[in-house]
Amino acid sequence: MIYYSDAFLDSLLLEDIHYGDLTTRALGIGAQSGEMHFSRKQAGYVSGLTLGQKLLEKLGLQTQLHANDGDHTEAGTLLLTATGRAEALHQGWKMVQNVIEWSSGVTQMTRCMVDTLRQYQPDAQLACTRKNIPGTKLLATAAVLAGKGIIHRQGCAETILLFANHRRFLAEPENWCAAIAALRREAPEKAIIAEADNPDEAYQALKGCPDVLQLDKFSPDDIRRLVKDAAVLAPGCTLSVAGGLNAETIGQYADTGVKLFVTSAPYYASPADIKVRLYPR
Repeated sequence: MIYYSDAFLDSLLLEDIHYGDLTTRALGIGAQSGEMHFSRKQAGYVSGLTLGQKLLEKLGLQTQLHANDGDHTEAGTLLLTATGRAEALHQGWKMVQNVIEWSSGVTQMTRCMVDTLRQYQPDAQLACTRKNIPGTKLLATAAVLAGKGIIHRQGCAETILLFANHRRFLAEPENWCAAIAALRREAPEKAIIAEADNPDEAYQALKGCPDVLQLDKFSPDDIRRLVKDAAVLAPGCTLSVAGGLNAETIGQYADTGVKLFVTSAPYYASPADIKVRLYPR
């Protein structure tokens, strides 16, 4: 379960409604009772509903969920309703719409990519990186999980990931065995992930037997060769593929034999189209 703190909910609401809704105030309709309906214009996966409900309740509205995060819904499906004072309905309208639209877009692409992978590898995993749009990490995490993806790493202190940008600071940048051994010594409880930028680096890295070797921007043919060779050179090493993976390209890599795919593409998916209607009661 993703925990949304009151401070986080307030920060989202305050982006838009710090001074109230001027139009509602000017029309003198704020005290009226009303209801608000959120529905998906096109069929697809949805998320952001749990967060949207919490935001509306923060404004004192009564709410009801009609779908769950991660559900596939048909066009026109009612997702979320709220009742209460018109001023609160108008204040919650746009932020909640934004949250559901953006989150559902991320979930839709994540699930699309996962489904493509699992046509070839039933136990394949799509791992989304920490390269999310600034300020959206919590929303992005929930949306990816709703789309059956997993999280690659939430931050740089969470896992060990050896990049070329780290190795350049070492006395022997090409000594993969020494670097990996040092990481195991200093962080014995952590799995060691190393990234290779080309096949030569990948074969050198395999000599150090990392727990995971991340192949960045490799061709499908190079990946297939490495899958075969890694099984002999470092049988305990898991290979992952990263770089350039999106809904259009993922199918080219799905049958390479790798089961772990790393991407940030879902964060930049087109938002879903969510229809919002308000009515007096």
